[in-house]
Amino acid sequence: MKKFFFAFSVLFLMVSCGSSRSFQHFFDAHKTDIGVTAFQVPNFMKSILSKISPKEGMFNNLTDFKFITFNSMTAQNQMNLINEMNIVSSNKYTDMFRKNTVENTKIISVKELGNIVTEAIVFDSKLEKTTIFFIKGQFDPEKIKAFSDDNAFEEFSRKLQQEYQLNISRKLNPSFNPNN
Repeated sequence: MKKFFFAFSVLFLMVSCGSSRSFQHFFDAHKTDIGVTAFQVPNFMKSILSKISPKEGMFNNLTDFKFITFNSMTAQNQMNLINEMNIVSSNKYTDMFRKNTVENTKIISVKELGNIVTEAIVFDSKLEKTTIFFIKGQFDPEKIKAFSDDNAFEEFSRKLQQEYQLNISRKLNPSFNPNN
């Protein structure tokens, strides 16, 4: 009973606070959690996104990109994340794709301006790993829908993490040049 009351109280606070319904708030609240990998793509990496995206020219008009992965979660943690994402995606977003099964919850939720997607949240939650990314800019809806394919999403997430780690290590550990 105490767990139910606590969960209900947390949910009530999240719903009653408007700013808690933004993806930025979600990202900031979880980026320091144990077992989380989170990053916001800086300008030097935006060109890399175009190379690894599942569709050609997908990220040409990108202005913001945030990525967060939760590893080795409990079923309760997974449900909490799904509930939080439902709250965020209900804030002026339209579900472009939603798949809810016992094994996997996948949501692609977008904000639109005419025929252009201006923001998208791609959420993929399995018990072993939950991965979410947020993009802002101007995008073709058909290209965003490519992330509904499990293989495309997994491959993009894997490549993104590899490229990010590779580029960060290059920036932090520049090669030694004895001539300088």
